[in-house]
Parts: sequence; C-alpha cells; structure tokens
Amino acid sequence: MTTLKKNQKICRKGHVFHKTSQCPVCPICEMQRKPKSDFLSLLAAPARRALENKGIKTIRQLSSFSESEVLQLHGMGPGSIPKLRQALKVAGLSFKR
Repeated sequence: MTTLKKNQKICRKGHVFHKTSQCPVCPICEMQRKPKSDFLSLLAAPARRALENKGIKTIRQLSSFSESEVLQLHGMGPGSIPKLRQALKVAGLSFKR
C-alpha cells in the first residue's frame, strides 16, 4: 500500500496548507472566496472557477450557454449541471438550446 506524500505549501496570503498534487490553489483562500449567496455558491470550487474563468458571473450570463458548452469547461463536472439547471429555473431562465 502506497501513501501519497503531502507537500507543505504557503500561499501568497501566508496560509499554510498541505497538498499531494501540484495544484497551487489554497483551500483556505478558496473557502474565504466562496460566495455566500447566488448560483455560484451552490458549486464546488473547481466548477465555480471554471465559470468565472469563462466570464460567467451572473445567472443571465449562464443562460446564454448550452449545457454541453458548460460541461466542456475545465473543472465542470456533470454533478454541477442539475444545480445550475435549478438555479436557472428559479430565475425564470434556462440553458441555451
């Protein structure tokens, strides 16, 4: 049985954290950055960053994309689509067809 060695890292803000991957994202900063409300607050950090990197920051902007376009974004998983679909429905919107 092999165990992965966790490397200690320090982010720009001075948070100390451990990761087994080369991913530079600080989990403490990500928790602090997570929105308290709106549709982005429903998503895990990788999915939220995928939308933000594409410039999708409002539910109206999201409605201009199809489900397949959103799924192609790096970091977006199929588990996020039902959450996004529901958020769109609440706002009276839907994914582009």
